[in-house]
Amino acid sequence: MPAGLVISAPASGVGKTTLTLALARAWRNRGLNVQCFKSGPDYIDPAFHAAATGRASVNVDSWAMDRTTISHLVSRGTDADVVLAEGSMGLFDGVAARGVSGTGATADIAEMLGWPVVLVIDPSGQAQTAAAIAAGLRDYRPGVRLAGVVLNRVASPRHEDLVRRALNDAGIAVFGALPRHAEISLPKRHLGLVQAEEQAEIGKLIDEAARFVAEHVDLDAVLRSAASWSPQPAASGINVTPPGQRIALARDAAFSFIYPHMLEAWRAAGAEISTFSPLADEAPDASADVCWLPGGYPELHAGKIAANARFRSGLRTFADTRPVHGECGGYMVLGTALTDADGIRHEMTGLLGLETSFAKRRMHLGYRLAALAAPMPGHQVGARLRGHEFHYSTIVAQPDTPLAVVHDATGAVIAETGSRRGQATGTFFHLIAEDR
Repeated sequence: MPAGLVISAPASGVGKTTLTLALARAWRNRGLNVQCFKSGPDYIDPAFHAAATGRASVNVDSWAMDRTTISHLVSRGTDADVVLAEGSMGLFDGVAARGVSGTGATADIAEMLGWPVVLVIDPSGQAQTAAAIAAGLRDYRPGVRLAGVVLNRVASPRHEDLVRRALNDAGIAVFGALPRHAEISLPKRHLGLVQAEEQAEIGKLIDEAARFVAEHVDLDAVLRSAASWSPQPAASGINVTPPGQRIALARDAAFSFIYPHMLEAWRAAGAEISTFSPLADEAPDASADVCWLPGGYPELHAGKIAANARFRSGLRTFADTRPVHGECGGYMVLGTALTDADGIRHEMTGLLGLETSFAKRRMHLGYRLAALAAPMPGHQVGARLRGHEFHYSTIVAQPDTPLAVVHDATGAVIAETGSRRGQATGTFFHLIAEDR
């Protein structure tokens, strides 16, 4: 029977991902099967999880997904020995308005699944106050159970002793304390961590993290704190209609992101997926009946995309007779032009009139609920789609027909409506689920 744990923290940037990867690899090195999940919409961490465990990881999200979908996704951990759900932001951080089954907070997943929480606490600049924070998190929501704490970036043995004593006095278990260790810091860029597939040394980095954590954390005590878990089979799977029977999917360093559970749902519904690389100047498979350009980092490769005539002409020919859809970065590439961070304007494919710029960074971040005003591949007019938007581009022009009425998590209407022209459609949000 699997044992489940949630890895969380009081805030972002404390070390949740590093601890999750280290625990997963350390237990795998002991011969255990470890299954990871990511709570919330962050799309980068699941690839790191897969690198650490050898098993695919997916997102579970209480704002965008109902309990049936979450149950279906976590059921992949049935044959594992240990199941770890890595949280996002702080333990109770979510949006102000409830979504499908919660606010998107990690605590929602912990309570829903009945898994206790291991907190990563960074006591830099603190001592006993770290215990007060941990105790406050322990007592904030009755349905969420705290297993214990791992301290990260302790300054000295004296510092560790002060924090440990205070946590022991508060009745909170301390599983270990990690001194600062720069060698296991994961590289970052403007959308978070540099993606796992871009790091040739990722295996060595995770191995070093596992060795370091095994040296300073009581792995057996952490494992004993996990809750035995008997997953209940979901009555149905994910409510997702594939965009077509044969899907040509752009896949390379510029088009690297699509939620793994979406691809799995498409295949489970009988769709066939063929990949192509715009950066290698490849065109979509001519036998496909739909083309999908996911998000990624086209702004880092805009010059090459603009120069790749075979890709651009092949995509335009495809769009003459069949639908093409782009998400976020893919949407930008479907547009007329993209201006990079250096102010250089690059011609894109011109299937849409959208023009975007990274010359002046402006963050767009948050959940999105879209009611389609026009059809897009796999979804009809009136469909309610839930997704997440995260980018730093600015719209310079968007002359086409709006695709949807889009609201943020508070219900406020936002300007990024997506657009449609002929067979081409695009959205700034990444699709997570359709309301049942």
